[in-house]
Amino acid sequence: MFKKILVANRGEIALRIQRACHELG
Repeated sequence: MFKKILVANRGEIALRIQRACHELG
């Protein structure tokens, strides 16, 4: 259960980083 939450968190963080990088362009 905890691992699943951790993986989901990683995916969310990766998405946020990608969006930030895209906005910075």
